[in-house]
Amino acid sequence: MTTQEKVLYTGKTHTTGGREGFARSDDAQLDVRLSPPGGGKAGTNPEQLFAAGWSACFIGALGLAASKHKLTLPAETAVDAEVDLAKSDGGFFLQARLAVSLPGIDADLARSLIAEAHQTCPYSKATRGNIEVDLTLA
Repeated sequence: MTTQEKVLYTGKTHTTGGREGFARSDDAQLDVRLSPPGGGKAGTNPEQLFAAGWSACFIGALGLAASKHKLTLPAETAVDAEVDLAKSDGGFFLQARLAVSLPGIDADLARSLIAEAHQTCPYSKATRGNIEVDLTLA
C-alpha cells in the first residue's frame, strides 16, 4: 500500500436503496437516482458512474503525461469508457475498455501518452491487477 502524504480531496456520498436507490454527495453537486443496468428504469448505475469518473481522471493523467513532453492536449481529447458488469461461475466481476482520442497527435506518441497516463491515473492504479482493462487509441 502507498504511504499517504497528503489527502487532496475526499468525495463523500450517502447512498440508500442500493441499485434501486439514490446517491447524493455531501455538497449536493451529485444527486442521482440509481437503477439496475439494463432495467429500463430512470436513473444511472454504478458502472456508468465509475466509467465517467475513470475517463475524467484519465484525461487529467493524459494532461500530466503531455506536459512532461512539453505538449498541450488537444481540446478535442476524449475517452470513451466502457465498464462491464459480468458474471462467471466465480460470481460477479468488472472489466473495462478505454478508447482514447488524441486528435492531431502522432499515433506512436499518443500510445506512449496513454501508457504513461495508465501508470499515473489513480483509477488505473486502483484497478491494476484486479480487473481486465483494454486501452486503445481511437
